[in-house]
Amino acid sequence: MSKPPTNTVLFLMGPTASGKTDLAIEISKHINTRLISVDSALIYKQMDIGTAKPNAQTLLDHPHQLINICNPEDSYSAQDFVNDVNKQIDLAFANNELPILVGGTSFYFNALEHGLSDLPESTTESRQKYNQLLKEKGSEALHQELETIDPNATQRIHPNDSQRITRALEVFELSGKTLTELQGKKQGGLNCMIKKIILMPDRALLHQRIETRFHVMMDQGFIKEVKALKENKNLHQDLPSIRCVGYRQAWQFLNNEIDETEMIERSIIATRQLCKRQSTWLKSETKGLRLETADLEKSLEFINLT
Repeated sequence: MSKPPTNTVLFLMGPTASGKTDLAIEISKHINTRLISVDSALIYKQMDIGTAKPNAQTLLDHPHQLINICNPEDSYSAQDFVNDVNKQIDLAFANNELPILVGGTSFYFNALEHGLSDLPESTTESRQKYNQLLKEKGSEALHQELETIDPNATQRIHPNDSQRITRALEVFELSGKTLTELQGKKQGGLNCMIKKIILMPDRALLHQRIETRFHVMMDQGFIKEVKALKENKNLHQDLPSIRCVGYRQAWQFLNNEIDETEMIERSIIATRQLCKRQSTWLKSETKGLRLETADLEKSLEFINLT
């Protein structure tokens, strides 16, 4: 087991189904590491199959930080993530470990590297208020309310993006200033060297993996998993957890809004669209090691010698 480079963080990035987790685990067998998930879906407990979460044995053998840290009804902001990751990075450095931040959530990676706007922190009361408003009115109605307060924000935020809509309304209530006003002032960013490995397989291969993986999820009991979530009266379709790809479509199927064939088709399409968004974002990452396949030897050389 070789020593990691000092004061260095590794970003291991890639679209869904690219093989990031497997590569991170292989690297961890050769370098003293701390694996830290950068995935906005893997934070949720009771959502294992549909998120393609590493199985229990894998997590036992190769622990990942920031997986299974929230209940599906909980709010979890980018600021929460940054705070949690910074604690994990400090622990890694204290233990002479290389922090490997592995995932595909671009907003989280950007927040870590470039900092976040100076926004007011959520309170328990404000979270409860906007979760309740979301449940009562739905995201599209709240999007219309935001239009009167911050029209620039509504141009950037999709009417179905309930998390960002409620956050924008909450920011205005807590600070008296719009999200647009405050987002020009960023604070933070990691104070260490960042190395990046971008794992980017061929698009056709990714699409095939996504389709195959979803059918495996169905065989593993994905619908049963979502049925169990529906029994929780605090959950509804507009929550960020249930808006994860696959879960929204399965929820609609269980509500008899679509049949199983359409649910499977929509889920695969939604996952491919996620893959496309992630791939587009990763094209702007020009610095680092770009890999079409998970090449362990090249990865280790890049980590140790650059």
